[in-house]
Amino acid sequence: MTRATADSGRFARLGLHRAIDFALHLPLRYEDLTRVTSMRQLVPGVAVQVRGVVSSTDHSDGQSAQSRDGGMPGLSQSNRADPGGYRRGGVSARGGRGGLGASQFTVQVIDGDGEIALRFLHAQPWIRSLLVPGRRVLAYGIVRSGLFGPEIVHPMVRADEEGAALPDRLTPVYPTVAGIGQPALRAAIRTALREADLGETLPPEVLKTLGLPELGNALQSLHAPLPISLPPFDDDRSSPAWRRIILDELVAQQLALARARAERDQVSAMPLQDDRMERRLLDALPFRLTAAQQRVVAEINRDLGASRAMQRLLQGDVGSGKTVVAALAAARAIGSGWQVALMAPTEILAEQHWRKLSSWLEPLGVRVAWLTGSLRGAEKRAARAAIAGGEVDLAIGTHALVEETTAFPRLGLAIVDEQHRFGVAQRLALLRPEMGAKTPTSAVAQPTQRAHLLMMSATPIPRTLAMSYCADLDLSVIDELPPGRSPVVTRVIDAGRRAELAQRIRQAVADGRQAYWVCPLVEESETLDLQNASETHLWLSEQLPGLTVGLVHGRLPAADKAKVMAAFQGGEINVLVSTTVIEVGVDVPNASLMVIEHAERFGLAQLHQLRGRVGRGAAASACVLVATYPLSAVARERLTIIRDSQDGFEIARRDLQLRGPGEFLGARQSGVPMLRFADLERDVELLEFARQISREMLAHNATAVDRHLERWVGVRTSMAKV
Repeated sequence: MTRATADSGRFARLGLHRAIDFALHLPLRYEDLTRVTSMRQLVPGVAVQVRGVVSSTDHSDGQSAQSRDGGMPGLSQSNRADPGGYRRGGVSARGGRGGLGASQFTVQVIDGDGEIALRFLHAQPWIRSLLVPGRRVLAYGIVRSGLFGPEIVHPMVRADEEGAALPDRLTPVYPTVAGIGQPALRAAIRTALREADLGETLPPEVLKTLGLPELGNALQSLHAPLPISLPPFDDDRSSPAWRRIILDELVAQQLALARARAERDQVSAMPLQDDRMERRLLDALPFRLTAAQQRVVAEINRDLGASRAMQRLLQGDVGSGKTVVAALAAARAIGSGWQVALMAPTEILAEQHWRKLSSWLEPLGVRVAWLTGSLRGAEKRAARAAIAGGEVDLAIGTHALVEETTAFPRLGLAIVDEQHRFGVAQRLALLRPEMGAKTPTSAVAQPTQRAHLLMMSATPIPRTLAMSYCADLDLSVIDELPPGRSPVVTRVIDAGRRAELAQRIRQAVADGRQAYWVCPLVEESETLDLQNASETHLWLSEQLPGLTVGLVHGRLPAADKAKVMAAFQGGEINVLVSTTVIEVGVDVPNASLMVIEHAERFGLAQLHQLRGRVGRGAAASACVLVATYPLSAVARERLTIIRDSQDGFEIARRDLQLRGPGEFLGARQSGVPMLRFADLERDVELLEFARQISREMLAHNATAVDRHLERWVGVRTSMAKV
C-alpha cells in the first residue's frame, strides 16, 4: 500500500474525501509561533514560545545526550517536522512511548533573562540528538511551575538556525484521529486550498451588507490567520471569517431542506374530504375543543383534503390535547374510506391510545385493532390478517405495525406519536408504497401515491430549531392547555427525606388521591448506586401498611403491565412505583403526587414529561424531585429550570442550550444532519439571513444552489427526514 493510499484511508475516517472537505476542515485552535517570549515574562498556564541555548541535560538512565544514536527510529507522523521545523519529542501519535531506548529526559535552556526546563517523560532518540549542550533551540508549550522553576512538558522543539525566520501566521491545530498527525493534515489542507473550487455562490450584495468576506478569503484567514486578525482561540466565532463560514453552512441547510420539501410536494396522496364521521365524533365528545385545537384541526384538514401528501408535525405541551386532534384526523380518513395506522414508541403509550380512541370511535362503527410485538403468535397473525383483509379501519400499536408481514391494502393516514423516538427507517416503513398504494374502490396500484403523515411530539421545539431543522415540515402548535388543568407545584429535596415523602403519600391517599414514585432502574446495579424500583416497591409497602402499592416496568410481560396499569387507573392501586415507562401517554386524573427518585439523573425533557402525569385533574398537584447531593453544575441547573418553570417551550429552549440539537432531536438516529459550525442560540441572526438568502437563490439562481449544496453536503444533498 502506498503512503498516499494509506493517508487517503486515514483521512476518510475524518470524513475528508474531496478537496473542499479538507478546505472546510477548520481548526480547533491555534498555536502562536510568530513571537518569542522572554523567560523573564513566563506565566504558568500560558502557552508560549521560548528561545535559548541548551545549558545542560539530564537522562533518567544516566547516559549523556552526546552518546546517543542520532537516528529517528519509530518516528510517528506527529513527530515529523512541520515546514517550520518543529517536532514533538514525547509520546508518539500511536499511543506508544517513543522509539527504541525511550527514557525520561530533562533539558535546561537559558536566554540571558532566565531559564526553563524542558521535560520529556519518554524521550525519543532524535530529541536527545537535537537537544545537546550549546545548541540554540526554539520550544513551544504551556508553562507550568516545576519543583525547581518554570518548565514545559513535551514541548514542540526545533533548532534555532541562524537567519531562520519565525512564521508570520498562527499555526492551526485541527481535529484529528489516531494515525493522522498535525503536519500531515496541515500539508493536505494547504494543497486542498489551492485545488478546491472556492468560487462565490452567495449574492455579493448580501456579503457587502453583512460586512463578510468572500469564501476563499474567509477560509485562508481561518486556516492561517495573522496574529492580529483573529483571537488565538476565537471561542465565540465572532470574527467576520467565522461568521461567513457559519452563514454558508446555514444557507446550505436551508437550501437542502427546501429542496426536500419541494420533492415531497410532488408526492401525491388521495384527498380525504369526507368530514361526516369527523363531525359525528366532535358531537359525541364530552368536551369542547380549545381555540388552539380548533386551529390545528383546520390546518390538518386543509392538508388531508389536498392531493399532495401531508407531512405535518403536531407539537404541543404535555396535556395540551394532541390525542383528540389525531382522533379527528383519523375519523376523517376512515370516513373517506381509508385505513389509519397509529404507531407509538412504547406499549403503555400505544395501549393508552388504543383505549381512548376505541372509546371514542368504536361507537361510530370504526373497527379498531391492537398490534404490538408482545402479542402471542396466533393473536398477532389474526390482527395482521384482519388488517390485510380490510377488516380494520384503525390499527394502533408499536413498531410491529411496520414489520414486513404487516400490510395495509388502503392506508390513507399514518400517525406517529413521539416521533423523535423512532429511527428514520421505522418512520419511512409506514409509508411503503405497498401499505397505501391502492384506492378503496378499484384496488388499482398507484405507485406515485402514498399515505398522509402526521407526526406528534410532546417535546416542544424551540423556534430556532424549528427554523433550521424543521424547515421542510409543516408545523402545527397547540399552544394552550384545556381548562381544568391544575398547576403542578415542583420541589427539590434531599434523598435523606424519603421517609417524609412516604407520609405525604399516606396523606394524599387519605384525601382520596393517588401517587406515582418513579425510579431510574428496575433492579440493583453494581455500577450505579441508584434507588431501584424493586427495592422502592418493597420499602413503600412496608412504610404504607394498609395501602396498595403497585409496580410496573419495561421488563414486565405486556399482560401483567396492562393489568397493573388498569388497576391503577381504576383506583385499586394507591401508589404506583415505576420506571420511566409511564413517561408519556398515561392519563390518570386522580393522581396528584409525582415523586421522581434520583432526579439529577434525568434530562429536562424526561422530567417535564414525568411531571405531566399529574395535574391532569382539578385537585392541587405536586412533583417532588428527590436528588442525591452533591450535584454537578449541570444537574443543579436542570433541577432549577424544571422547578422554576412549567412552560414546555421555555424548558425546551433551555434544554437545547444544555444538550445541543443532536441529542434534543434524537438526530443521531433520525437522519437529521448536524450543523458543524453554527450555534442556533448564538447565530439566530445569521439563520434569519440564511432563510432569506436561500429563498432568493432558489427563485433566481439554480446553478448557485447546485454548487452550494455540492460544496457543503456533496452526495448527501437529500437531507430529507421523516
